Amino acid sequence: MTQETLKEMTRHGRVKIGTFVVEFNTPGIGQILKAAGCEFVLLDMEHSGFGIDTIKSMLRYMQSADLRVIVRPPSKEYHHAARVLDMGAEGVMFPMVGSPQQVRELLGYMKYPPKGARGVALQIAHDRYEGGPVMKKLTDANKKTTFVALIETREGVGNIEAIAAMRDVDLIWIGHFDLSADMGIAGQFDHPDFKAAVDRIIAACRRHNKSLGRLVPDAKTGAALFKEGFDFICHSGDVWMLQQVMKAGADELRATCKGGRKRVSKKGKK
Repeated sequence: MTQETLKEMTRHGRVKIGTFVVEFNTPGIGQILKAAGCEFVLLDMEHSGFGIDTIKSMLRYMQSADLRVIVRPPSKEYHHAARVLDMGAEGVMFPMVGSPQQVRELLGYMKYPPKGARGVALQIAHDRYEGGPVMKKLTDANKKTTFVALIETREGVGNIEAIAAMRDVDLIWIGHFDLSADMGIAGQFDHPDFKAAVDRIIAACRRHNKSLGRLVPDAKTGAALFKEGFDFICHSGDVWMLQQVMKAGADELRATCKGGRKRVSKKGKK
């Protein structure tokens, strides 16, 4: 069965499970994640050392594993958005999205004319170097590119109704740490004000039939959020999963492997 496109994944409410990649750009990473049950990957350029050459390679790793990819560029500037799309990203997650006016500008970066002003370069990575009718290529790309609005400021929450109502906004994503920091309650995810902001976003996504995503530290948190209305569940990330599994194993070994093996003295031996 053909894997759904990222855009198609945003059109239903079934759970989509992915992870966050911020450190490991090994060629096997896509196959490893696919074998583990991943359906999508969020590649981060905002908080990692990944440049465009690295992203280009990583997109090929994910493509070979038939994994859908969202790239978070380091800014909301045109050249960052256009380059990650030209390298083959299906989805772009713009940081700190705050208003419908901003969304319209960003959508213009992603869409080819007449829907936007994305520069045209064909038979490169994004269209798998294949030829074809130009207008069909532009139309198909406009249908496929997926806009992810990262809501992580009070401004974004205040405008969530208008943002969620926009036709070409495919997925709303809550940046929970940045949002809590912007609200002056950093890391306090049980704070009434933070919970009220999240409830407001959930309600807007339900009213406008939009997918909703978030990074979660564990499966228990993800399952609870799914019941609340989140359907893109980004389960942890490469750095944290390796640390957690290694720490758990090391702690268990140290707790059970006490004492030491007795050594045979070599004194007196010739």
